Amino acid sequence: MILILEQLLNGLQYGVMLFLLAAGLTLIFGIMGVINLAHGSLYMVGAYAGTWVATATGSYWLGLPAALAAAALTGFAIEALVIRRLYARDHLDQVLATFALILTFNQLIILGFGRQPVFTLMPEAFAVSIELLPGLFYPPYRLLIIATGLVVALGLYLLINRTKIGMLVRAGATNRDMVRALGVDIRLLYTIVFGLGALLAGLAGYMAGPISAVQVGMGEQILLATFVVVVVGGVGSIKGAFVAGLMLGIIDTMLRAFLPGLLRHVMPASEADALGIGIASMGIYLLMALVLLVRPKGLFAAGA
Repeated sequence: MILILEQLLNGLQYGVMLFLLAAGLTLIFGIMGVINLAHGSLYMVGAYAGTWVATATGSYWLGLPAALAAAALTGFAIEALVIRRLYARDHLDQVLATFALILTFNQLIILGFGRQPVFTLMPEAFAVSIELLPGLFYPPYRLLIIATGLVVALGLYLLINRTKIGMLVRAGATNRDMVRALGVDIRLLYTIVFGLGALLAGLAGYMAGPISAVQVGMGEQILLATFVVVVVGGVGSIKGAFVAGLMLGIIDTMLRAFLPGLLRHVMPASEADALGIGIASMGIYLLMALVLLVRPKGLFAAGA
């Protein structure tokens, strides 16, 4: 029972990371209609910038605003210099251009920081596991990630549903041409949305630093799962990104943790491990296929 609870918390933590990435990506894709493969690079930029400042100052908390600022400013630059020229182009052009950005950012990171992975300094107050239940010791930093994701989710809900900018974002996700026809500065709206998405990606990257290696290409490793979250939740839906992120994070973690052990009861250990790992790796993609069979547009409508 303790192991199940521990893996459930691990799944929530992974799901929150997916949500932080997917929230920005679903807004960018749902409102701007742009397939941004370089979203994972913004995740990497936030991780490296925050880690560099945290290492130089010896303070994790000083690295946090640096990560957010670096990711947001990089996002603004990408939108102004590259993405803005792709709005009227087809998705193939967008894919090629943003893939080129991935290669560019990876090489820039290699030039600036080298190829060796680094680790973000963990806050001292969160370095020692705490006992949540009798026998259940859990790293408090992972709880901090979960709490941060929930706070961000609440903040985005209030922003999208209780502010004028949120009203325009929801309208833009539903009908971009009508928003433009009503006289809204759609270019400014696009810039704000892209910058917000970049900031959330940078936050996710920096917070992932203490529990996983900060390395070149780290954004591509999680980007595919992030796209699955966007598709399952519904393109343009923050609520969908939150629900799908948590759901897929828990399912992926549980499958990887328990499926090989369960299969060992019916087949040799070596075969069970190989098959279990293979099925677990495909788990979220199989779930995506099932969801799309029932709801081709995802769990929630755009703007929900």
